[in-house]
Amino acid sequence: MAATRRHVAGLEITSPANPRVKYLSGLRRRKLREDAGVTLVEGYEEIALAMSAGVTLVAIYYCPALAEPGEQALADEAARQGTEVIRVSREVFGKVAYRESPDGWLAVAPAVGTELRDLRLGERPLVLICQGVEKPGNLGAIVRTADAAGVDAVIATDPVTDWGNPNVVRASKGTVFAVPVASATSQQAKAWLAEHGLAVVAAAPGADLLVTDADLTAPTAIAVGAEKHGLSREWLDLAAVRVKIPMFGRADSLNVTTSAAIVTYEAVRQRLALRRGPDR
Repeated sequence: MAATRRHVAGLEITSPANPRVKYLSGLRRRKLREDAGVTLVEGYEEIALAMSAGVTLVAIYYCPALAEPGEQALADEAARQGTEVIRVSREVFGKVAYRESPDGWLAVAPAVGTELRDLRLGERPLVLICQGVEKPGNLGAIVRTADAAGVDAVIATDPVTDWGNPNVVRASKGTVFAVPVASATSQQAKAWLAEHGLAVVAAAPGADLLVTDADLTAPTAIAVGAEKHGLSREWLDLAAVRVKIPMFGRADSLNVTTSAAIVTYEAVRQRLALRRGPDR
């Protein structure tokens, strides 16, 4: 039997030795993703969200033996948008999937991220700065929070991982395609923030000011740092204000994703209160 064959819906791959299987597995490596200008998206919900955000996928690989009944409509819609749709066997999908419990859906999408100069801000912008965050899962989870909170953009400064890392995409639940994201050096980010008049609010456990006592209603960039060491001295010195989250247990800090979520939603709370006015 041929490793690749055609059927009424397009291509079908049944052999793990097919060259496409090797290509898809290779895209887990950053250099190959960057050279090809693409990334991987695994999961029906993540792929659907990317498509709803306006992303035209390069290709979709789906396994009918794993996919849920009724999900075929997603592949049909992708095909109408010009995406190549390929059916694969259960054995093939087991080779290309990177999740522990795959649902039968994998896509190749255009590279994630944009340039700082292309970011567009609202009237009262709120931006998240992630300095040196190492774990892809943490970076993705921060983007998921940013999407829920309506943050204008997330900027990874001095990045250790790339926005196209499949685990960033996975942890973001696909929202990395919906939230404007960019990468930059700290120097580039600082210049961009100054140009757009955003005040830096640094999340720092050693700060004196509680986050609830800080004014986060102005154009603001919330900065969080690497998992182990937090923000660098450079960013702490740049900050207009440093804030801490009240803590009453034995641990002296929170996970960076939790810290980012708490400070971001305090900013959201304050902005909603400002919109409602003093009498409500």
